[in-house]
Amino acid sequence: MSVPALDVVDVTVRYGDVLALDRANVRLGAGRVCGLVGMNGSGKSTLLKSIVGTVRPDSGTVRIGGESPAAARRSGRVAYVPQSEEVDWTFPLSVRDVVMTGRYGHLALTRRPRRHDHDVVEAALARVELEDLAGRQIGQLSGGQRKRAFVARGIAQEATTLLLDEPFAGVDKRSELLVTRLLRQLAGEGRTVLVSTHDLRALPDLADEAVLLMRRVLVHGSPAEVLTPENLALAFGLGSLDQTGDAA
Repeated sequence: MSVPALDVVDVTVRYGDVLALDRANVRLGAGRVCGLVGMNGSGKSTLLKSIVGTVRPDSGTVRIGGESPAAARRSGRVAYVPQSEEVDWTFPLSVRDVVMTGRYGHLALTRRPRRHDHDVVEAALARVELEDLAGRQIGQLSGGQRKRAFVARGIAQEATTLLLDEPFAGVDKRSELLVTRLLRQLAGEGRTVLVSTHDLRALPDLADEAVLLMRRVLVHGSPAEVLTPENLALAFGLGSLDQTGDAA
């Protein structure tokens, strides 16, 4: 039996008296895009941070390709694209520098990039169509361009599992379409993608499967199976979509 690309088993996380995740279970295979949906406060960011290892569960286990989160980070198996507010956009790094940080796990002890590392970074920049902005300070980019830069970092890292926390929030339509197309391509190359999103209307074009979260996993299946009025009522308290694609 093959090892799952991602296996989250009975993960519970508390922040003091607040129960953020309650025995959450998610199992994903390689080459899949999974949309993570739920209302604000449902635990989406906590789940992603538990997988990448920046939040330690109170109980339960996480395995990425059979490795612990810490081991997966050391081996470069997992990459994380955070929400915009988690990043210091004033830090004096160029777009190219940010993408190069994805190569750190591949560098020798001197931490000096080799020609191959530069080639990988340039190829990643090309895939997100940021070659012309590579020398610009990261904070000078638009919201959509910033998200594309962090996706490029994950590509340069050569991670097999990519976690994206609200990559479409506040981005322009061009960046949204580009990132959606790119995530589908990465899945086609055998990578596993877990992406949290509020845009339920776009989910069928983005994802092979979806997880509906309300501190615990309510439903995990195809977008069509997950996005039923009955299931949305469980997660959001209502069973329709408004014109923006959010639950209404």
